[in-house]
Amino acid sequence: MGEAYAERESRFDGAIVWTRHVPQGPVRPVLPDGCMDLLWIDGRLIVAGPDTHAYEPSEGTGGRFTGIRFAPGTAPALLGVPAHELRDLRVDLADLWPGAQVRILTERIADAADPAAALESLALWRAAATEPPDPLMRSVAGQLARGRSVAATAHTAGLGARQLHRRSLAAFGYGPKTLARVLRLQRALALVRTGLPYADAALAAGCTDQAHLAREMRELAGTTLTAYCEALAKSDTAQPSGSRTTA
Repeated sequence: MGEAYAERESRFDGAIVWTRHVPQGPVRPVLPDGCMDLLWIDGRLIVAGPDTHAYEPSEGTGGRFTGIRFAPGTAPALLGVPAHELRDLRVDLADLWPGAQVRILTERIADAADPAAALESLALWRAAATEPPDPLMRSVAGQLARGRSVAATAHTAGLGARQLHRRSLAAFGYGPKTLARVLRLQRALALVRTGLPYADAALAAGCTDQAHLAREMRELAGTTLTAYCEALAKSDTAQPSGSRTTA
């Protein structure tokens, strides 16, 4: 039996609660998706920052993983740290929040019958005590996710190029052009997973052609479309490529 993956929409606006079981063998790389995750792994609460390239798990060869994946721009307010400070990192939540508080939260999730639900409750509890995410940057992320150009998005947001870049670093971990590339790749991969031919998926996602998509796949994901599809075929469930796992 191969990997098993399940997800559902969270009560936290825009977030996804997910679980993943890898019974044996290495954990596949995590591809950049513009998101940040709060993870429950081996009795630890871990934050996965926004990735600019494929993340290669450094430990473990399987296990059960639980997480809540926050939409681009929503996690920094919750965590109390700008996204760029966590770019391409996996850090213990205790490095960001008071250690005594994290110990209590860790014990609560460890004792829960449903760690995924407990993790979601943690996020909702924290959100009630913090400022909401920047609505303008959530709008920016939404426009870029729909394939709108960075220039057009900046114009609609009423921001100059430097302002948009600065606020994007805090909200997303990198500039709007990088976020646009990451989201475009994810759109293309979602289409590929439906069985659409590579060339058609590339054009529908906003790439100039299949070669453009192939280059983006190598630069951002560190693999090829063929290798990606072969890896999915070996899994019981073709989970989204952004599903985070080990620290």
